[in-house]
Amino acid sequence: MAPKFSQVLSVTRQAPELIVPARPTPRELKQLSDIDDQESFRFHIPVIFLYKNKSASSPPVLKEKDPVNVIKEAISEALVYYYPFAGRLIEGPNRILFLEAEANFKLEQLGGAIQSPCPYLEQLTYNVPGSEGILGCPLLLIQVTRLMCGGFTLAIRFNHTMCDASGLVQFVKTIEEMARGANTLSIFPVWQWERLCARNPPQVTSVHLEYEEINNNSDTFITTNPNEMDHKSFYFGPKEVRVLKNQLPLHLRNCSTFELLAACMWRCRTIALQLDPKDTVQFSCLVTARAKDYKMDIPSGYYGNAVAFPAVHSKVGALCNNPLGYAVALVKKAKAEMSEEHIRSAADLMEVKGRRPRHAIKGNYIVSDLSKVGFDRIDLGWGKPVFAGIAGAKSIFSFLNRYQKEDGETGTLIPIRLPGPSMKRFEEELKRMIQGSTEDLFDITETRKIACKL
Repeated sequence: MAPKFSQVLSVTRQAPELIVPARPTPRELKQLSDIDDQESFRFHIPVIFLYKNKSASSPPVLKEKDPVNVIKEAISEALVYYYPFAGRLIEGPNRILFLEAEANFKLEQLGGAIQSPCPYLEQLTYNVPGSEGILGCPLLLIQVTRLMCGGFTLAIRFNHTMCDASGLVQFVKTIEEMARGANTLSIFPVWQWERLCARNPPQVTSVHLEYEEINNNSDTFITTNPNEMDHKSFYFGPKEVRVLKNQLPLHLRNCSTFELLAACMWRCRTIALQLDPKDTVQFSCLVTARAKDYKMDIPSGYYGNAVAFPAVHSKVGALCNNPLGYAVALVKKAKAEMSEEHIRSAADLMEVKGRRPRHAIKGNYIVSDLSKVGFDRIDLGWGKPVFAGIAGAKSIFSFLNRYQKEDGETGTLIPIRLPGPSMKRFEEELKRMIQGSTEDLFDITETRKIACKL
């Protein structure tokens, strides 16, 4: 829920601009990998960064400079190295869309809205008419909004076909370096999309539940009108994590925070949806192939999609009636499915199917851990962001974002989208599991006062 004063907050946008690379770049056709070119990634994702006014502590090169102009010039320089972002999936001139905007409010007025989901997303980013398609449209849309207090927001809408979260952070890191006056890059971009293309001949050697639709009797999530969906975030700090871990058997207490929280969200979500106990539900988690454990030899600088989302199934009744440890064990099993062979088999599946299958929708819940990819470390010269991350849950997806509270405590913020009645049941079940925890977990509109200089 947005604060009451949201009615008077507004943003005035300038006309959209097309930004080109600062210097000539190659004009060529580049092939996407089979992992990139799957239906599952054919959508846009908004990412938002919110910054305070810290001009006093900015490096000399940025003293008294306008963040809009600094970022605009840095993007142009970054595109010299990341010129594929300035292209189109089919054809088109080398350019991306950039918007400049002025807001009539200060960062401190956003209060609890400084998190995901952001109720002002439609004001802080803008889908320029004609830019929303996947083919033949800009791959990036960027809006920088000046705030009255001297702070600003940076919103980036990116085409997931081009990169995953790690790849986007790498690109934004280059913008950071250009903005701060760097003469060279710390990491140079690498294309090499062929590393994740299908083998010749293709060999589908793994079971890919993630692409198989489930035939359930009903699915409240799928049949609910999108306008009747609630969108909220839930905070898990050290205390909440400790309470949940204490509910696990000893052999599972070494699980990761992601495994624990993803299992908790999946179980509570399934209970809240009140599905038929005999139906099957699925959990998928995005796992990066960049980890050294998988021996994929993904080079430093590679910014394409290097992820798979292995899945597991469970009967609704078993997931809802068993303790949390049952769900944690399944999440661990899903992660364990990831291997070099699994992602290569997924690429081969794209080639074999021909029609580029999409991830399962019915009965599925997909969770991605973005808490460590580095959104929160992007410093364009005005300090690190107050909040940075995916601007909310999308359909059946939830994202784990790193989040720091006003008192300095750092935890995980997880947005989720559910039908209204289901959201109420979700909150009740989560509160029951976190017995004796702080109310901050549920008070998603807590006022967060940010010191913001005039």
